Amino acid sequence: MLYRVVRPMRRQSSRYPLFVQRIPADVREKAVGNPLAIPLGDGFVFVTPSGIAQAIRFSLRTADPSEIKTRQAVAAAFLEGVWAALRDDAPTKLSHKQATALAGELYRAWADSEGRAQSVAMEHVPGIGWKRVEETQDELEVYWEAVVLMWEKVRQAADDPKRLEKQLGPLVDRLLLTKGISKVDSESRGFLLSAFWMALRDAFRGRQLQAGGNYAEDPSAEKYPEWQSQQTAKPKTKQGSAKNSLTTLVEDWWKEAKAAGRKQSTYESYRNTMAKLVAFLKHDSVSRVTPEDIVRFKDHRLANGASAKTVKDSDLAGLKTIFGWAKMNRRAAIDPVAGLTIKAPKPRKLRQKGFYDDEASAILKHAKNYVPGNEAPKLAAAKRFVPGLCAFTGARVGEMLQLRKQDVRREGKHWILHITPEAGTVKTDEARDVVLHQQVIEGGFLDFYEAAKPGHLFISPKDGELGIRNALKTARNKVTEFVREVVPDKNVDPSHGWRHRFKTVGIDLEIEMRVLDALQGHAPTNVSGEYGEVSIKAKANAIAKFPHIAV
Repeated sequence: MLYRVVRPMRRQSSRYPLFVQRIPADVREKAVGNPLAIPLGDGFVFVTPSGIAQAIRFSLRTADPSEIKTRQAVAAAFLEGVWAALRDDAPTKLSHKQATALAGELYRAWADSEGRAQSVAMEHVPGIGWKRVEETQDELEVYWEAVVLMWEKVRQAADDPKRLEKQLGPLVDRLLLTKGISKVDSESRGFLLSAFWMALRDAFRGRQLQAGGNYAEDPSAEKYPEWQSQQTAKPKTKQGSAKNSLTTLVEDWWKEAKAAGRKQSTYESYRNTMAKLVAFLKHDSVSRVTPEDIVRFKDHRLANGASAKTVKDSDLAGLKTIFGWAKMNRRAAIDPVAGLTIKAPKPRKLRQKGFYDDEASAILKHAKNYVPGNEAPKLAAAKRFVPGLCAFTGARVGEMLQLRKQDVRREGKHWILHITPEAGTVKTDEARDVVLHQQVIEGGFLDFYEAAKPGHLFISPKDGELGIRNALKTARNKVTEFVREVVPDKNVDPSHGWRHRFKTVGIDLEIEMRVLDALQGHAPTNVSGEYGEVSIKAKANAIAKFPHIAV
């Protein structure tokens, strides 16, 4: 067994559960003293196994059930890659481009201040490690100037990998492990050390500019390509050609599925599931997978903490799609997942899915009275306005968080929000218009909109779909935590609760269901609903009926 996913351990002394995973016996000696940067929420938790450590333990730092599951799964998947890397004794050879791409991840982590406290800095002291620094805004300018100067002085060592090893070696090792690589050859090591030095120099120079109020795009960002794990040169195995690889199967399916409009998130989910299957089977060959293997994998996932719903709707659904495509395209003789399913228990319903009136009032009052701290201005604006936007549009939180300035317009006497997949992600991939409620306007949203710069109103994503999705995830988590401060009930979703409440209130007001569906982006319930359009006038009349929420 390559790894174990266990349920988080509850502690009497804390409301936050613990992540606990045993260190496999066959890699424990290699793991000792190896610093691990384990993904946790929007950041990392740093763990260095000691000589007596039998398990990896750390707080999940959240009490939200959904977020607990997410953090548990991400950490377990990360450690799976670490254990696999430590088992691999063969050094990996990286190209200069791959070394630069890996350094790019370091650059992007430090070049962007969005979502970080503006008064907090992290200094990497050569030979010591990362040091947390808290300063005033004026002091930050001086601080970053000093950091840049320090790293410029390291320039003398940039052409000598041996001199950089002491300062950057542990950081290189840490990021390599996140890619499932335990060690690289000497030439690749030299590429990495030099590339990491340049990445930190560029990133800290960018933070210096930001501290001085300059948030222009850093031209240095363009030289760092995205990391492509499938390009990593590994010794060929005897398991068959690349075309017969399970990993390659997913990539080839995605080429076709992407052209057909499937979502990036679906691809990532299927890719992660296939990676877990490969780790479980200990081989990467399509022809060697049997129906019995899939049954054992299903049982393994259930026995190690995955819920029946996750196994059914994520694991098995993904494998059915991939293997079904493989058989249809003559890439596999059989579909080993055909006919396999699992009965997921129906969850208990302990309350209605939407917010109660008092909860809605508490959330909007919390947003109205919110005083921004040291966080990024766009994140502060999201906490201030997104709850109200969701309350009176019935939209998904992500749809509101990805709004751009060009998506807001006036049409006659009505203000319109244009929800479009061009801005980020829309579940149906169909654009729609919603009308702003008077309470949202009275709450100052239009003043905020008028003062905003072009582009996204609540997030500052990097270029590309992945950058938008990452920025949305961060902002959504922060807004969720903000809502949980006043509505701690775990039986209501802090994001989706608005959509359920919107539909409930609309039904009470006897608004035509077709109009409510058009506002929320729900598909018509019958064929006749696909004819004609729900006009802005009809939507405005419906929105006008929604009563103000007391704040």
